[in-house]
Amino acid sequence: MTELRLILASASPARTKLLTDARIAHTVLVSDVDEDAVTARYGLTDPHDTALLLARAKAEAVAALPEADGALVLGCDSVFELDGEPHGKPYEAEVARERIRRMSGRHGVLHTGHWLVDCRDTDPEDGAGSGATIGAVASAGVFFAQLTDAEIDAYIATGEPLQVAGSFTIDARGGAFIERVDGDPHAVIGLSVSTLRKLLASAHVQITDLWER
Repeated sequence: MTELRLILASASPARTKLLTDARIAHTVLVSDVDEDAVTARYGLTDPHDTALLLARAKAEAVAALPEADGALVLGCDSVFELDGEPHGKPYEAEVARERIRRMSGRHGVLHTGHWLVDCRDTDPEDGAGSGATIGAVASAGVFFAQLTDAEIDAYIATGEPLQVAGSFTIDARGGAFIERVDGDPHAVIGLSVSTLRKLLASAHVQITDLWER
């Protein structure tokens, strides 16, 4: 029987750490997807749909590479929703500062899109591939503490919020400012392991088969 391979189509250290901590064997192959170009092409503004669209674009880009032949490819993307508006990575300090001030003492929703592409051979005689290309979104409510300007400035100075969706983390320094999460906390980090389990099942794969021995 051919060994199962899972490829994570994401450069996020937090996502690969989640899989590693869950003892899910995987490799990382980063896509060259231009997120701004994808959203501009489709014109989506709904944060839920945008997260799924970007996850699919990343997964399909990696699935098209020769290195993905015979593997399962997982793409993920996160979008934070506040007042109905989508917020991805801020990149710039002033953008992050404005967002965090708006979030202070309030709550929003973090949407993480997941897309799985089964690149295994579907020949009934030689392969076990399902041909599946499927996705799902895991969403969770995030409730923020009331932050002082000094706390916001100190947080931004670390650089941590500049490269993450919504300008915050839950698994690093930003966790100090989150009072409650309603939903799967793994989704807030960027990859819901329980959602992955369901997607794998749709491709006729048990997540336990990917556990490191």
